Amino acid sequence: MRSVWNGSISFGLVSIPIKMYSASEDRALDLDMLDKHDNARIRYKRVNEDTGEEVEWKNIVKGFKKDDGYVILEKEDFERANIKKNKTIDIEEFVEETEVADMLFKKPYYLEPQKEGGKAYNLLRDSLKKTGKLGVATFVMRQKENLCLIGIYKNVMVLHVIRFEEEIRDPNNIKVPKTKSTKKEIAMAESLIENYTEKFDFKKYKDVYNSQLLKIIESKTTGKKIKAEKLEVEPTAAKDLMAKLKASLEQKKKKAS
Repeated sequence: MRSVWNGSISFGLVSIPIKMYSASEDRALDLDMLDKHDNARIRYKRVNEDTGEEVEWKNIVKGFKKDDGYVILEKEDFERANIKKNKTIDIEEFVEETEVADMLFKKPYYLEPQKEGGKAYNLLRDSLKKTGKLGVATFVMRQKENLCLIGIYKNVMVLHVIRFEEEIRDPNNIKVPKTKSTKKEIAMAESLIENYTEKFDFKKYKDVYNSQLLKIIESKTTGKKIKAEKLEVEPTAAKDLMAKLKASLEQKKKKAS
């Protein structure tokens, strides 16, 4: 794997040199965009809007719009904005794992100790594991400040990039009807949840969609047609809710027996 960020983690006065690697990968099929008339590849070009000519990457700079012109930013300007955060993941505090909402998580990265950082790395890893806490830190990567949590996964320290508060939209804009559930309905739903509760094992969940899409691609190359399944979903009416819950519970119990 190729590291995406090199620097150090610090907590208190302890500094640990590390390398950061992406811990996840994109599972989407690599599909090209084509012209439907002749299947020619569609390519995007970086074009000067005044001259209409294509611009090479080496001649492209970044600028901030100010008044009637632009302030051009060089690579050194981004690094000077905060030298420490460009090189250091500074843990500012520790929190309980249960205090962090799942929707805040964006992307995980593995952290690997560099030369002479092994003992301090293991110390922080073992301490996080024993306390069940996460380290809260900020750092800069690709000219953007990131808020992150540092935890453990399979004996390796993992940095989870999470969202800042201002990145979360107000849920009050979501329209939810003010209906009330009866005690019997809640008790039945709780019973159904308990019967479906198992220890989480993500190995049993596979990317079925991609494999089915590959089958369709293969069938199209051979001229065969795959019959499409019809799916009709009817919303459960309020008057049928209890009956559906009971039927679901009975179905689950039959499968378990």
